[in-house]
Amino acid sequence: MPTDADALPNDPIVLQKMLRELYAENDKLRLLIQRLSRYQFGRRSEQLTAEQLQFGLEDQEQTVAEHQAAQDATEPAVDAQSRSRADRRPARNHGALPSHLPRYEVVIDAAHEACPCCGSAMHCIGELRTEQLDIAPAQLRVRVTRRPKYACRSCEEAVVVAEAPARPIDGGMPTEALIVHIVVSKFCDSLPLYRQSQMLARQGITLDRSTLSNWVGTACWWLTPLYDLVVATVLSCPRSSPTTRACRCSIPAAGGPRPAIYGLPMVCPATN
Repeated sequence: MPTDADALPNDPIVLQKMLRELYAENDKLRLLIQRLSRYQFGRRSEQLTAEQLQFGLEDQEQTVAEHQAAQDATEPAVDAQSRSRADRRPARNHGALPSHLPRYEVVIDAAHEACPCCGSAMHCIGELRTEQLDIAPAQLRVRVTRRPKYACRSCEEAVVVAEAPARPIDGGMPTEALIVHIVVSKFCDSLPLYRQSQMLARQGITLDRSTLSNWVGTACWWLTPLYDLVVATVLSCPRSSPTTRACRCSIPAAGGPRPAIYGLPMVCPATN
């Protein structure tokens, strides 16, 4: 963000700190310009993808936000109040939070026993309500299954106990919810199993990557009937048919480039 030359502090130590921060920010900007140049003008083998370019942009946005927070913290309270609301540029997304999210309320009440002016009783005339987006971090827990045992005191022969429920992993410790979380993190969020193992280790659970691989493989076996049902449903559509299209490729062949056949996705109008 631009620096106001008239608002610079007189302390040389603070000025040296600001100068070092500016040098560091300039180095990051030069690196970002180099990445942009490679992305735009570099050879194909050296060009960056859009996802790789986002890393540099994220660093710059974090640096700008850090400097903004530091400036807001060191700014005198009088100057902060004197600025008009139009001069402030809120770094937030406007709009209401989704209504389907659960909400919990925190009431911050003021001392309202007596009026600070005349001493009369105070009455509630309304409230100021604000919403913030919060998150409950993922926390591991242990599900304890209790199966009481009953015996007959008359004959002392019969013992009755409920049948143990089936487990997704025979003799294993994970519940269905934990397996679903690992599978979704791997295939939807692109989170490798070794990183998930490290995340579990931070909560005191030591699980090898091979153990997680066994769980994922077993989950895939459990999902096989669902996969077969989806495939059978798609193929049972009367108008579903795979189409092919001949495309020219750069593979040399006798008589010129030969066409390559690419299969296009099947279309079922009944499901559209």
